[in-house]
Amino acid sequence: MSLPPGFLEELRERASLSQVVGRKVTWDMRKSNQGKGDMWAPCPFHQEKTASFHVDDRKGFYYCFGCQAKGDAISFVRETENVSFIESVAILAREAGMTMPAQDPRAQEKSDRRTKLVEVMEQAVQYFRLQLNAGAGAGARDYLTRRGLTGAALDRWEIGFAPDGWQGLWNHLTGKGVEVDLIFGAGLAKPSSKGGKPYDTFRNRIMYPIRDGRGRAIAFGGRAMDPADNAKYLNSPETELFDKGRCLYNQGPARVAAGKGQQLVVAEGYMDVIALSEAGFGAAVAPLGTAVTESQLQMLWRIAPEPVIALDGDAAGLRAALRLIDLALPLLEAGQSLRFAMMPEGKDPDDLIRAEGAGAVRALVDAAVPMVQLLWQRETDGKNFDSPERKAALDKTLREKIRAIRDPSIRSHYGQEIKNLRWQLFQARRTPKGKTGWSNWKGGKPAPQPPLAGTKSSLLGGGGAAVQEHLREAIILASALATPQVILEFEAGLESMICADPAHARLRDLILRHATDAPEALTVAISQQLGDAALENLTSLRHVAINPCVRNPGNVEIARMTLAEELAKLESRRGLNAEIAEAAEELTGVTDEAMTWRLAQATEASNKAERSENEDKAEYDTGDNGARMKREERSALDALLDQINYVKPGR
Repeated sequence: MSLPPGFLEELRERASLSQVVGRKVTWDMRKSNQGKGDMWAPCPFHQEKTASFHVDDRKGFYYCFGCQAKGDAISFVRETENVSFIESVAILAREAGMTMPAQDPRAQEKSDRRTKLVEVMEQAVQYFRLQLNAGAGAGARDYLTRRGLTGAALDRWEIGFAPDGWQGLWNHLTGKGVEVDLIFGAGLAKPSSKGGKPYDTFRNRIMYPIRDGRGRAIAFGGRAMDPADNAKYLNSPETELFDKGRCLYNQGPARVAAGKGQQLVVAEGYMDVIALSEAGFGAAVAPLGTAVTESQLQMLWRIAPEPVIALDGDAAGLRAALRLIDLALPLLEAGQSLRFAMMPEGKDPDDLIRAEGAGAVRALVDAAVPMVQLLWQRETDGKNFDSPERKAALDKTLREKIRAIRDPSIRSHYGQEIKNLRWQLFQARRTPKGKTGWSNWKGGKPAPQPPLAGTKSSLLGGGGAAVQEHLREAIILASALATPQVILEFEAGLESMICADPAHARLRDLILRHATDAPEALTVAISQQLGDAALENLTSLRHVAINPCVRNPGNVEIARMTLAEELAKLESRRGLNAEIAEAAEELTGVTDEAMTWRLAQATEASNKAERSENEDKAEYDTGDNGARMKREERSALDALLDQINYVKPGR
């Protein structure tokens, strides 16, 4: 079976050799360098214990220094699966998402035509380069000089110029005997819709040749010299040579530079890539006028496992970066991801290099953030999460995004990182702002009260209400640890609990942060961050040890009752204290009768709350002997006596 031209080349581009081989071997990670695609393992073709089998993922070849086996992904599948060449191609194509072509008897004819098209493209490259140095290219030369390009740089990038005429290239190529069909097939000219002579595709534009991974000219990108032109940049139409969604500008040189250890940087345009490369970032590429496609993303990962996306610092650049996140999430693998370096607002890499030098770009590239942070930024920037419903909406959106990740390990790590970022966001929102205390409470929820300077962690160090609040905090925390299943039910109450004891605050934070983890993970986290004695000190306190919830760990009903009651009492007590504190703050100068009455009422409310908590609410009866008995118990006793004395009729 003959395969169409370019099919095997594309298959080798899309199939990662290290992934194909990795199914059959165990990599020696001490010897391998995954970042450079330099992998070593014991050879799968002969018995050995040392790692003499070498895979060069970037070049797509393997070699064994023991048995001298060598080849590419196709030969590896053929040898290890014992299948034919076509069968191995079909296996790899299926894994790469490519459709096996039907048998094509004209494959050789098509291959010959592609060769001719490449030759025509090379002639066009030379024509445009000559025109740049001619009189018609004076304006283009001035523009390129202002952009900082030297003559040597123009030669390296083979930059040319298409004159402002309708048939300049057409006449040049036909004059050299090039077939009309090949000129059209290469996308260099278009037929006239008015019955006239065909006209050049590119006119009055600076021309950037686009080459494939093998260095063959396959298309052009043209930058308009006329500011009024509707299309500032224009690419070649798609042809037998050119599929813009499967190509990258500067792909071949970038692969070589990345193989030597340079960071792969993805920019937006031709001039960005040229500026980056001239400034020392040799592994720079760009998509061709469109958002990054899945095929281009796979090509990037073939070059380097973690490219840095350096998009323009404007709204369009940010949108492109955010769209790329959704494309990349399902494709992530261990060691294969993206990082993002956003340029300053209104600047692209070329602007930044000319304004501040290569060091400014280097700093941004080195500080590039992982994709998970940009995902979080996209979902949270400019939004307010001041209600449970908004928080739930955020959680739902992030869960849906994380669920798109196919790799379970990466999905788990993303979930943990999102949890940490969520914790940091909502923890920061609980930080008190403005004046301290509860003086902001007027018709709404009281503002958080920071720990008082005189508050002591010891039970004996304070007195009265402070000690009681400390005891309640300890019971609440111990109850949550005894039955972690209920933590999420009381998450809001725990978040709003202002702990006077810093140790309690740290313990509360850990409980909330690991609320969805296994109980063992929570225990380990507390031990690592607070020490082994933290839990022991908490549960050894007498008032905690005798609490029913602590004595019955895992009892959900008791835990719910305990937490609901203790949180309610704590909030009520602190609310009363806050009202008194606010009234006291307003006592400036002369006290009037209204303020005196208010303080009296607040004090009475506080005393009433104290009594209601401690007083016995049962009803009593007084017996003949003067003894008091609870009415409930007296009724139960009377009922029991009636049953004992009751005799049925006839017995």
